[in-house]
Amino acid sequence: MADKEATVYVVDLGESMADCHNGRVESDLDFGMRYVWDKISTTVAASRKTWTLGFVGLNTDETDNDLANGGELEGYDNISVLQPIGPMSMTELRELRSRVQPSRSYGADPVSAVVVALTMIEKYTKKLKYKRRIILVTNGESKIDDEELDAIAGKLNENKVELVVIGIDFDDPEYGFKEEDKSTAKKNNEQALQQLVDKCTEGVFGTMQQAVEELSIPRIKPVRPFKAYDGPLTLGDPDKYESAISIHVERYFKTKRAPPPSASTVVVNHGFSQSQAFKDEDEDVDMGGTEFSGVKQMRTYRVNDPDAPGGKRDVDFEELAKGYQYGRTVVPFGESDMSITKYNTKKSFTIIGFIPYDSYDPFINMGETGLIVSQKMNEEAELGLSALIHALHELGSYAVARYVQKDDAQVQILLLKPNPGLEDDFECLYDVSLPFAEDVRSYQFPPLDKVLTVSRNVLKEHRLLPDDELKDAMSDFVDAMDLSNYEVDEDGKPVDYAPVDEVYNPIIHRMNQAIRARAIDPDAPIGPPAEILLRYSKPPKKLLDKAKHEIGNLIDAAELKKVPEKAKGRFGKKDAVKPLSGLDIDSLLGGQPKRAAISSENAIPEFKQMLAAAEDDETIEKAVKQMGDIIRKLIKDSFADVFYSRAAENLGVMREELLGFEMPTLYNKYLRALKKSLLSGELDGDRRGMWYKHVVGGNLGLITKEELDVSDVTEEEAKQVS
Repeated sequence: MADKEATVYVVDLGESMADCHNGRVESDLDFGMRYVWDKISTTVAASRKTWTLGFVGLNTDETDNDLANGGELEGYDNISVLQPIGPMSMTELRELRSRVQPSRSYGADPVSAVVVALTMIEKYTKKLKYKRRIILVTNGESKIDDEELDAIAGKLNENKVELVVIGIDFDDPEYGFKEEDKSTAKKNNEQALQQLVDKCTEGVFGTMQQAVEELSIPRIKPVRPFKAYDGPLTLGDPDKYESAISIHVERYFKTKRAPPPSASTVVVNHGFSQSQAFKDEDEDVDMGGTEFSGVKQMRTYRVNDPDAPGGKRDVDFEELAKGYQYGRTVVPFGESDMSITKYNTKKSFTIIGFIPYDSYDPFINMGETGLIVSQKMNEEAELGLSALIHALHELGSYAVARYVQKDDAQVQILLLKPNPGLEDDFECLYDVSLPFAEDVRSYQFPPLDKVLTVSRNVLKEHRLLPDDELKDAMSDFVDAMDLSNYEVDEDGKPVDYAPVDEVYNPIIHRMNQAIRARAIDPDAPIGPPAEILLRYSKPPKKLLDKAKHEIGNLIDAAELKKVPEKAKGRFGKKDAVKPLSGLDIDSLLGGQPKRAAISSENAIPEFKQMLAAAEDDETIEKAVKQMGDIIRKLIKDSFADVFYSRAAENLGVMREELLGFEMPTLYNKYLRALKKSLLSGELDGDRRGMWYKHVVGGNLGLITKEELDVSDVTEEEAKQVS
């Protein structure tokens, strides 16, 4: 069953919250709401109906809460429920944001607002199983009545409500913050709130400075263990051999790949037409006042038919059959043929062998890991698995198993590792996927310590081999950049520089931060990435400064020099990069022969060679024509979109080279002709996918004036052609 949560945010909106303190340029309210909006937007992004929240405004100009509306109780004035408890949508988030503004009132009791929030939670959750939480954000300027703190704390404990008090500029010795020149009233209010938190079974008291600082630390999504397998782990075939072993085990995921947030394709509804008035509400995504409609994809299949209007007729998907290309021929496969090629598997988990620790290379680990334990409440399985784990430890071995999660699932080969310490109370096996033989690529590289000549001579000294001076310089540099002793604890002992639980995936968490920022304020610019995400993207500055001497020695020993950037000429072919020695390499090597033709098998290098050797515009035009013919032939000979990527790559090289030669007219003329051929069907059928997906989608359109001054094509003209 999914965890259910009910959280109520109580935020001080009093007049004093509009002021700025302690050198900040933002008001106390804006400073505190940075924390609140981040938490609320995280809940909204999760889109879980069981995660509910409410919002109570303290020191509002109006009064709107159940305790004050009855008129029987006093002390609940200027407290308003701005958001009842429930799941929050983007629309409600935007509406709430517009209502959270500083008021002109003051004097409402923060403890009374906590009681209002507690009443809301009691009515909503009743006696059901919920994780209840109240978060109070205030600057402590409002008067607090501390006579009923014991009774209120008892009520919070009775309902198992966690009280979190985060004060703006509240003192926190553990964090190391203390506000100077604090008023006596605020100091007394802080003490009263601290007493209330101390009386609660589940209470947290902190300063907003620490809460805002910790917002940059990515929050790892907690997940429940997911059982992937429940069945026997066998050694041998129990159906055939009495000596075979069968242990009933359960397999859970230990680590699983965390994908980045996925995006949906939507279209903005600028206005509602008559047809839109009758659409299904489920088709739309409502985001803060702007209607977004989901885009439905529809695919039609057509075949050539001279008797049909337009020479083509539609066919149903059920009439289609899969086909595989065999040379230039398509071999069709029907449903019956596909069933023959399918590898039928049965759910199983079988040990097929053992390997010693030292013969296993960790670099062949593939993907996610699992955790294998014995079946619950099964003593026989517990003893069997424990015996297997002890045997693996004693023999210093890993087990290799064939794993099929369910019937007709893909086969996996898993390496089973016993848990590291036998003294642990928890005994288990960890598993990791192993590659099949086809997944392993073995490449042979030239040796690093010698050079083999064409005549099979072995050279130990060569310009490509490091000498002793360079080896020593590199060794000193590596020692100077050693991270194992860079971080030390309070006792001066080395600690891990990059602990596993502090290294976050920058892609996932940066995307989440950007989404939250855009959800909270769609008009504000998205801030820079959090420093913690960039921490390990570059070496520590202190370490680089410390190793400056070794770095300088390495540069001198390796004779490193900065290569000048490749300059592009104007109104002619590209300027060649001049070597630092100033020698004319072409003349020393006797020049390179002029290329007369370009082959389709090696089109890109030969096209570049032909352009590099060109001495007039006629040669360049000839090279472009040959490359253009190769591109057209690739498209025409392509079965479906098989050769589209190659054609697009060739077209991209042509565009890049002609940009460098500042001859946009040649490219633009060719591209217009190519589009006409693609859309008219001249290249053996419907080739529109090549144009829209690879040319337009690959940004290979016309060269415009914005890219090259000598072009006569404007941005608008380029868009029309695209």
